[in-house]
Amino acid sequence: MAIDLYYTPGSAPCRVVLLVAAALNVQLNPHLVNLRAGEQLQPDFLKLNPQHTVPTIVDDGFSLWESRAISRYLVNKYGGDSPLYPTDPKARALVDQRLDFDIGTLYPRFAQYFYPQIFAGASADKALHGKLQQGLKFLNTFLEGYKYAAGNEMTLADLSLVATVSTIDAAGISLQEYPNVVRWFELVKKTAPNYEEANGKGIQEFKALVKNLMPKSEL
Repeated sequence: MAIDLYYTPGSAPCRVVLLVAAALNVQLNPHLVNLRAGEQLQPDFLKLNPQHTVPTIVDDGFSLWESRAISRYLVNKYGGDSPLYPTDPKARALVDQRLDFDIGTLYPRFAQYFYPQIFAGASADKALHGKLQQGLKFLNTFLEGYKYAAGNEMTLADLSLVATVSTIDAAGISLQEYPNVVRWFELVKKTAPNYEEANGKGIQEFKALVKNLMPKSEL
């Protein structure tokens, strides 16, 4: 039985779940949610997720939201001995640290800097841009001496971070000052299962959204 996924493809957190499902060969039954039309506020959706956020999954009656929680659940239930979420305590802790860094630092710093520009017409904030650059510098340092984000094998950390980094890149923010990030980004694009279907298509939708909403003077 396929897992129901309520999602918006341009959303980085939604693409995390798509990437993880592709890596695990888990079948999803996709349900597009039009956030701008307020579909997430409909009573039926609120019964599944009172926070009315995407992504949300329903697996045999079990509802879950928050992309990294969903990712861990999918691996724990369907991953078997998958290296995506290692069982060794130290290896798993490193993956968790990278996941927490992504959701707590890197993605929020991007969102705080960029989304006001496309959704509210705000001017670019130099201080917020500097915080985002600092986040990318942290990631560049984390990757020093590592093939992937948390070691020599792909893990949930890579699939989460690549959704964020690809979104940063799609927003026109240069990664060239961070050679470890560039090298890692190219590697994950080549090696993440079904990358283009799971993440690449959503990136194109994100680019189209940015082009449509960004003030013309900024294009």
